[in-house]
Amino acid sequence: MNDSKRKKLETVRSRLDELKMSLQDVVNDEQYSFDNLPEQFQEGERGTKMEEAISNLEDAIDYIDSAMESIMEATA
Repeated sequence: MNDSKRKKLETVRSRLDELKMSLQDVVNDEQYSFDNLPEQFQEGERGTKMEEAISNLEDAIDYIDSAMESIMEATA
């Protein structure tokens, strides 16, 4: 792989890292909101939906981590 392609991939990896940080901010905000709900809401439909959203976003973060790792391996 030539330097031009490596630079492009590094740009992609950098963008993915920015997206990951943005997603993590959303996860943190949602987790904070969930933690501050009264217990009756945490255990209800609203709390369940919030927990599912948090879990899905954490999965997305894991996928981004995997993509970033694959890019690093491809450029090694």
